[in-house]
Amino acid sequence: MSANGSKPLAGQAALVTGGGGGIGGASAAWLARDGAAVTIMGRTEATLVKARQEILEVAGSDATVDYFVGDALDAAALTGALAAAEARADRLAIAVSVVGGGTMKPLLMFDGEEVLEELRRNVVSAFLVIRNATPLMAKGGGGSIVCISSDAAKLPWPFLTLYNTSKSGVEGLVRGSALELGRLNIRVNAVRPGLVKTDGTKDGLFKNEPVMAQFIAEKPLGRTGVPDDIAAGVRYLAGPESSWVTGQSIGIEGGNELTKAPYLESLVRKRFGDASINAALAGRIPE
Repeated sequence: MSANGSKPLAGQAALVTGGGGGIGGASAAWLARDGAAVTIMGRTEATLVKARQEILEVAGSDATVDYFVGDALDAAALTGALAAAEARADRLAIAVSVVGGGTMKPLLMFDGEEVLEELRRNVVSAFLVIRNATPLMAKGGGGSIVCISSDAAKLPWPFLTLYNTSKSGVEGLVRGSALELGRLNIRVNAVRPGLVKTDGTKDGLFKNEPVMAQFIAEKPLGRTGVPDDIAAGVRYLAGPESSWVTGQSIGIEGGNELTKAPYLESLVRKRFGDASINAALAGRIPE
């Protein structure tokens, strides 16, 4: 809260795509707790209903939290979600793009369509939020757009080459957008998470105890992240405290970028088999 006790985001509408849990849900809770009227967007209504209740438990029963069912990669659905969010408060001031993800496998096992899908999931999802939020923010005097990137944009993870590529693309999009939209008083920034345990990630790398033990032992702060770690960065970039910050990517990753990513060969061998991995590592396209 501000010094006079008022909530610093009061009167501001916010949309969070991918808001049904994890980083998106935590970010929505931090925004709502400080007074923003928050709309979370996702594809499954039951998930959003549950997430809304969890957000209210954090933000308080007096918080304004609504949900919109739709695919954030569908421009028409996203436009509808932004309009619904705007109607909840004085103006649309905050948009958070959380939708994204990556596929773990050797580079030579991807085909062209899979490359496009990886870019669509990460770069296009962020682009659509920026593009469609801008007119609403511009008419209201400006706003803040926050995109979720990854430490993979700075630190290459083996067997996640397309994810590395697409998250680097998100950061290029953030910088270029910030340069173009600054004249409209619209700020565009990114948060660059490290490895964060959520319902969506807990069954992947986190289940490999030897790899995780080595990973944590090598990290300066000796732990993986939780959604609130990232939500704190989103809240900062969304609010007035960062009014002179744009075009930036803030790493919240426990010092991971000071070290190296774990080598994940054992995981891809288990998933795809020795024959395919041996072929890819020998420079042959697996059959």
